[in-house]
Amino acid sequence: MMRRVSTLAAASTSLSRAILASSEHHHEYNKLFQAASFYAANTGSSRRWFSSSVGSTSPGGYSLTAAKVFLSLGCVAASVAAGASSVFVEEEAYAKEPISPDLVPKEVVLYQYESCPFCNKVKAFLDYYDVPYKVVEVNPLSKKEIKWSDYKKVPILMVDGQPLQDSSAIIDEMRTKLSPVKSTSVVNDDEEEKKWRRWVDDHLVHMLSPNIYRNTSEALESFNYITSNGNFSYTEKYTVKYAGAAAMYFVSKKLKKKYNITDERTALYEACETWVDALDGREFLGGLKPNLADLAVFGVLRPIRYLTSGKDMVEHTRIGEWYARMENVVGESSRVKA
Repeated sequence: MMRRVSTLAAASTSLSRAILASSEHHHEYNKLFQAASFYAANTGSSRRWFSSSVGSTSPGGYSLTAAKVFLSLGCVAASVAAGASSVFVEEEAYAKEPISPDLVPKEVVLYQYESCPFCNKVKAFLDYYDVPYKVVEVNPLSKKEIKWSDYKKVPILMVDGQPLQDSSAIIDEMRTKLSPVKSTSVVNDDEEEKKWRRWVDDHLVHMLSPNIYRNTSEALESFNYITSNGNFSYTEKYTVKYAGAAAMYFVSKKLKKKYNITDERTALYEACETWVDALDGREFLGGLKPNLADLAVFGVLRPIRYLTSGKDMVEHTRIGEWYARMENVVGESSRVKA
């Protein structure tokens, strides 16, 4: 029994290091790793399964905590699109954004973690613009799928042989490729769109991990997902589920303190209400159709929507109708099955 506890403890520390080094920007959060290591330190185990140093942050990027990295593994991806209960509006307002076939890349490959909120931002964009893409699920421990890249974080989007990095930068580049000529209305709306895209990255994402890991049952609920959807061996699945949930339970407490969160559910609800207020009665922030801020909020929330925290979010805030509209307009995934 003690050997199993020590094994899980060592794995907790090693997983935190390995996965922290493999996701978008994290340099502000090295201290938070101590919280993930707490579980291991108190078992007296000195064994380490993996050795992985924390990498550097790309210029101009923002940091990503260990909690958000585990969130990229432990959240549940969005379920089926809203059905008959969705709010009905004109069909034209819910059509996918048409793209000239000449502008669609010939080959798009997304290197990702299935539940990563940042990867889901990219997928929401690709799905909405109906860009076919293949997916390579990255093992966050070995990262062997991206050994060809000097950039050891996800998402990475390979577009006709050109690697793009960092979710927001990927989306900017893809919008330029798909819509090379901006209309005057798009230019005028840029500032509002940019403001709320920054809000997603600087505020909304910080509300997620304290909620999905707020207690042991919700932490295990999150990590149950990876046992069937992550790219892990049998041993790794067992380790990630239990050691990861334990580590992130402790890290989530550090995150609450860092972001001055007293009650995590209240903070999540307030963020949702802030977003609905920003809509100001519009169907989407972009008006009759989503803009990049709509897609960013939707992409980040999609992994938690059908977790306990996501169900509570819809039940206790006004965000549900907007979210249902987004599910409807983004529609089915344009992912190409292998």
